[in-house]
Amino acid sequence: MTELVLVANAGDSTVSTFRVDPDGPALQRIAVSEVGQGCGTFVIDAERDLVYAAAKGDPPGIDVFALERSSGRLEHLSRTDVESSMTYLALAYGGTLLVGASYGGGSAQVFGVDGDGHVEEPTAAVSWPNAHCVAVAGDGRHVYVVSLGGDVVAQYALSPAGVLSPLAPPTAAAAEGSGPRHLVLDADESHAYVMTEFSGEVLTYARDGSGDLVLTGQVPAYAQDRGLSRSELGADPIEGHLVWGADLHLAREGRVLLASERCESTLASLPVADDGSVGEPVSIIDTVTQPRGFTVLAGGELAVVTGEQDTDVALVSVGATAA
Repeated sequence: MTELVLVANAGDSTVSTFRVDPDGPALQRIAVSEVGQGCGTFVIDAERDLVYAAAKGDPPGIDVFALERSSGRLEHLSRTDVESSMTYLALAYGGTLLVGASYGGGSAQVFGVDGDGHVEEPTAAVSWPNAHCVAVAGDGRHVYVVSLGGDVVAQYALSPAGVLSPLAPPTAAAAEGSGPRHLVLDADESHAYVMTEFSGEVLTYARDGSGDLVLTGQVPAYAQDRGLSRSELGADPIEGHLVWGADLHLAREGRVLLASERCESTLASLPVADDGSVGEPVSIIDTVTQPRGFTVLAGGELAVVTGEQDTDVALVSVGATAA
């Protein structure tokens, strides 16, 4: 199956579809599809070739599209209005539940998904300040809500019916004022890694069978030789030349962790040891302007990086030793 990459273009409310040529390596844009207003995040159900895309506007909503793989086009199927726009989406229980985080709404919600992929009314909602990311583990049995404003990762059990129940303890702490933003889990879900926005660090958490996260380490993941200062909620990172951490993903079968920082527009490569611990960056490269989001391709050797203030998409090779 040909690997496709979808990129949300929030400025013109479209999604671009690229075909990956591994021999180049290169990206070929094959389609541009109109989506909801200001779409900045989506999640793909690859088994059913469905795309769930969050839209801003009045009212905000979640649009569902069918992905036609040969052409790369998205065909609109349905829309569900929501109370506040979603910043991040994730699927659980084989695509029967959709979980979303709303930064502006300060909440996370769970939605049912019917057999046709239509998003139904919420089954659960929890409040967390500046909720920026949701992540699921065990196909959805556990849900983590990353609260940038609360400096915590909230921990929940999720039932197949879409009910959230807090774990004990209900939260895993991050350093005060660090601004935890995005979370990823390793392949066996024994570790979680969080990128912080204000301190620009990668936080490492050990995860046990109960789903509980325990902070075990933290390392900087930004260019420390460029005069950046620690940021805070409400500050202008560009005007103040402040740390502005964004996204992170695992590559090279989990041996490398990539992290982006937007003020200096860099992508850092950090080594991951066999015990899950993360070392200091061994490589930091300049990339597209304000790299808010990126993804690692299936083989783990290439990353596609996009920027908030850039019209180009970067294809980056990932070294086997994070170099």
